[in-house]
Amino acid sequence: MKKEILKVSNKSNPNSVAGAIAGFVRETGEVDIQTIGAGATNQAIKAIATARGFLAPAGINLICMPAFVEVEVEGETRTGIKIIVKGEK
Repeated sequence: MKKEILKVSNKSNPNSVAGAIAGFVRETGEVDIQTIGAGATNQAIKAIATARGFLAPAGINLICMPAFVEVEVEGETRTGIKIIVKGEK
């Protein structure tokens, strides 16, 4: 099964992203979040913190592993952040 990738921007709503994170973790156990820039990374971290609150009552804790990733944007290669988020009971 293909791993899901959520692309988060600085304009992303953290609550909406948190719902998506929680849904993917419940369904598949993990999701990758991809960001470019400080604002987008900030929104992603807020979303992960919120998703943790959504999942905690079900006994699911989130484990996060950050990494760098090369992303092509409009024909240009940019360095972004990939956060691998896994659910653990």
